[in-house]
Amino acid sequence: MVTLDRRAGKRLRREARRCRAGLIPGRPSGTLLSSSPNERAVTRIDFYIVSDQGTDSCAVTACRLAEKAYEQGHTVHLHLIDAAGVSAVDTLLWTFRDGSFVPHQVLTGEPVNAPVTLGWQDDPPVPADVLINLSAQVPAYFSRFQRLAEIVGPDPEALSASRERYRFYRERGYPLHNHRL
Repeated sequence: MVTLDRRAGKRLRREARRCRAGLIPGRPSGTLLSSSPNERAVTRIDFYIVSDQGTDSCAVTACRLAEKAYEQGHTVHLHLIDAAGVSAVDTLLWTFRDGSFVPHQVLTGEPVNAPVTLGWQDDPPVPADVLINLSAQVPAYFSRFQRLAEIVGPDPEALSASRERYRFYRERGYPLHNHRL
């Protein structure tokens, strides 16, 4: 028990130094995390490494994760590269599995009333619990979410970009988890 408290204290001090230095994107400088149960914890980041060489394997994985999070009562935002990617995943959410239903909405500036949203903009206007990243860059707003799912394709370019994102998160002290699919 003492060891866990000591680790939590070290984590909070490290987080405080990073916040004061403005090193954590999406979090105002000086904003501290607390070990209080009423305050939000640091974003958990999961890397899902997809081994299937199929064209839509990453998008299908994202749809499955969105469906699972939705079924568990979470709100989800899928961040994609561009409008074409959003359109493809929008269609795939209706067809990726027989019998599945994931209520979703593409962010277009209209009021949002769906638990799952899709977009490519810099900052989604609606809060969500889970962010699923299908782009090659770190979303600037990722720290607003409880969880971030990084989907990594099997091709060398995707692996290289994911290593850069992994290094980015690790250097900032975020908890990282890997899942090989």
